[in-house]
Amino acid sequence: MIRFLLYLSFLSILSCSQKSKDASSVYFGGEIVNPTSDFIVLYRNNDIVDSVALDEGNRFSFNLQEIEEGLYHFDHSPERQYLFIEEGDSIVVRLNTLEFDESLVFSGKGSEINNFLLEIFLAHEKEEPLVYKYYKLDPIAFNEKIDSLRLQKVTYLEELATDNELSEKVLAMGKASIDYNSFVYKEKYPFYHKKRTGEETIHDLTGAFYDYRKDIDLNSKDLAYFRPYFDFMKYHFGNLAYMSCLKSCGTQSESSSKHLHHNKHKLKLVDSLVKETDLRDILLRNIAMDYLLKEHSSSKESKIFLDKFQSLSSNDMHKEEIVDLYDGIQNLQPNSILPNLDITDIDSNSVYLRDISKKKKTVFYFWTASQKRHFRNVTRHVSRLKKKHPEYRFVGINLRTNHSQWVSLVKENNLDPKNQFHGADFKEIQTAMMIDGLNKCVITKDTLIVDAFANLYTTSF
Repeated sequence: MIRFLLYLSFLSILSCSQKSKDASSVYFGGEIVNPTSDFIVLYRNNDIVDSVALDEGNRFSFNLQEIEEGLYHFDHSPERQYLFIEEGDSIVVRLNTLEFDESLVFSGKGSEINNFLLEIFLAHEKEEPLVYKYYKLDPIAFNEKIDSLRLQKVTYLEELATDNELSEKVLAMGKASIDYNSFVYKEKYPFYHKKRTGEETIHDLTGAFYDYRKDIDLNSKDLAYFRPYFDFMKYHFGNLAYMSCLKSCGTQSESSSKHLHHNKHKLKLVDSLVKETDLRDILLRNIAMDYLLKEHSSSKESKIFLDKFQSLSSNDMHKEEIVDLYDGIQNLQPNSILPNLDITDIDSNSVYLRDISKKKKTVFYFWTASQKRHFRNVTRHVSRLKKKHPEYRFVGINLRTNHSQWVSLVKENNLDPKNQFHGADFKEIQTAMMIDGLNKCVITKDTLIVDAFANLYTTSF
């Protein structure tokens, strides 16, 4: 009996050992040139999977056991990048933060789809100015141009599949990256066409223009946090809300009422058509943030909208976030005192926002090292504004860049160090100043807010 029990115990240990040995694992590692953070953080959707520190050679590695296949992203603050993972992958990445996307290269098992996703992203960025010109075309000609761009990428994916053994999941991910970028252009078309041509009404889009909608999935759990898919969903529901209201609701006389009416339509459509809980909730959150930031006033319409959102969302964190946004907007109304944020000057001294804005009209604008084109444009534009409006002090606040890199950029571009500051706590500044885009600026006079929702390019100073 004792020998028999020992034998069973041995078999149990052997079985566990074999199971551990056979368990699927994934390796993800690489090297970061010119790192902007000490860590790499790996996410699945919005949840942290794991994080690792860079070693002395700026290298990192993850060894992941029994991980769920699908789309992830890794964060090297302030940058992030998608990563598609399958069982048994061994993916190595090398990148230089000075040219993050352009320098990034994947190698190893599982690299094919990740390089493909990156190339599609870069191709999309490159073709956007071209597509903007296409919006002037009539619907048939526009469709032909967009379909031609899409076909080039589909052909590339087919060639990749011919040369490599790709799973159905990988092929579906590659196709989604192509399709939803293309479909966004078509959802934008009626509005951009009207704007580009000066037509008084939305162009009639009968026939086959929206044929692609027959095959779209409005409840994709796998793609809920994939930017091209989420962007498509945003524009799709905005389009549906506008067109359905155009047919059946008539018009309102006040623009604020129109804005409320349209966004309540969007909430209702998402609530009725999207059943995947996470996707539904993040779409509702996006609509709420977009509405409140555009409305940005202390109005009864904003409170009506807030109550409607609260009744539909099932995510308590989102509800709290939107209430905080609503309260933050109320705190940034004209003649309110400026939030007293702590930022850093070129010599690493702490400086308070209110001290900067004392005695003179001040324009606070924002920039980040990763948005190089924006940085160049905003630097030139502010230089012009300074000459045109000497009565203002123009103050740049840098976000999502490490301090040493920011100091180098200030010196290399001959920026006035007295008017340049570094914001270490991005989330705090974003929340307090309601930063929803880098063209935003905040105008103050002697610590009081004049306009907290101004646009650096369109506001009349």
